[in-house]
Amino acid sequence: QVQLVESGGGLVQAGGSLRLSCAASGGPFSRYAMGWFRQAPGKEREFVAAINIGGGSTGYADSVKGRFTISRDNAKNTAYLQMNSLKPEDTADYYCTVSPLYNQIARGSGSWGQGTRVTVSS
Repeated sequence: QVQLVESGGGLVQAGGSLRLSCAASGGPFSRYAMGWFRQAPGKEREFVAAINIGGGSTGYADSVKGRFTISRDNAKNTAYLQMNSLKPEDTADYYCTVSPLYNQIARGSGSWGQGTRVTVSS
């Protein structure tokens, strides 16, 4: 089983930036597509972004397009989420997930990390 550890969250002002990291272990990282979801208190977990095994294909929720960028470094077994132009509505716990298939990431049925909290103040 793949273990995932998210990091990089914090408190930022609206318009600021954060870069989240997802470190994977216990499995063949280079064989997995990666993704990010987020969940605010009392709300459903929602898809944010996905990236395929090679890193050449990405997908984003409409709410973050043009502001967030997902990437990966297979040599470091790590995926990233660069978040720019942050808005208060981006405030949530952010979770990393993995799947053998890129087109299954958005289903949210893969493994999950413990999450990292992002708070954006106005």
